[in-house]
Parts: sequence; structure tokens; C-alpha cells
Amino acid sequence: MSVVESWSRVVDLLREHAPADHADLPGPAPEPVLAAAEERMGVSLPQDLRAWLLQNNPDLPEDDVDDDVACCGYAGFPDETSFFLGIRAMEKLYANHPLSGGGEWREEWIPFLSDRDSWAGRFIDARDGRIGRWFVGAPTVTGEYASLAHYFDSVAEMLTRIGAGDYPVCSVVDGRLVWS
Repeated sequence: MSVVESWSRVVDLLREHAPADHADLPGPAPEPVLAAAEERMGVSLPQDLRAWLLQNNPDLPEDDVDDDVACCGYAGFPDETSFFLGIRAMEKLYANHPLSGGGEWREEWIPFLSDRDSWAGRFIDARDGRIGRWFVGAPTVTGEYASLAHYFDSVAEMLTRIGAGDYPVCSVVDGRLVWS
């Protein structure tokens, strides 16, 4: 399955099980915005990441950005403590990653999911499209998922379980995912 198909599955499941969260999903990133971010970062976005951002760019509107947090984006999904990043948030975190001074962070790792403090999250490797994760104070894990499509497939499986009432840490209340 392609990343577009996998993300479409996630969106369809949100529409079905958490329609209020689905309604909050933002629109696409324009191609010139992606090209400008690549230029500033000095790295090409992997094709899967580009395809996803062309469908969905979860950057918050400028007025909603909280300058007191290290990172911000579409909150409450895919879990209670992290959120998907839009291209502006990716670029900001890429430039100021907390592990970048420790020698463990690599220039080809582009974050696409983070917590508010950017202490933990997921990244896509621009060299091969594999998905890894970081947590400050713990070893960085590379190759956890073979691709962004595989990661979104895992999110879709989680949403399927939530919809079936078979995911103990999350339920749906008034059309929104509620994490316990």
C-alpha cells in the first residue's frame, strides 16, 4: 500500500470513529512551501513524506502557535502525548533538535511526529524512507517501520481497535478521541 492509500485509510477511520477529530484535519501543503522548506533545511524530503504533506499539512495557524513550547501541531492524535508535525514545525524541530548537539542525531532524519517538548517522537530517514524514533535519554531506534505507509498502517490498526472498543487507553467521546 502506498503512503497516500495508508493515510487515506487513517482519514477514513477517523471520519467513521472520531468525526470531530476528522473535521479538524488540515488541508494540504502547497508545493512551493515544501520546496522552500527543503531549501532552508538543506535536505530533500523523502517522496513518502512529500506525498503525505501534499495531502495533509498539520501546521497550526500562526495565531494558534504557542512560542513557549518547543513544538506544536495537531494535538491528541495519534496519541495523547504526541502529534503530527506540519512542514513549519518539522523545519523548526529539524533546525533545533535536542539531540543534534549530542552526535546521535543525523542530518537525514526529518521529524514528523513529536511531543510538545520535542523530547520524543518519530522521524523519517531521508536516505531510505525508514521510520525511527527518539527519546531524549534513551537510544535512538532506527528502522522501526519500513516506510511511512507502514507506520500509517499501524495507526489505522490502532484506530480500528479504538472503533471496536478494543483499545483500553482510548475511547471516543462526542466524536473525539479521549485518552486515559
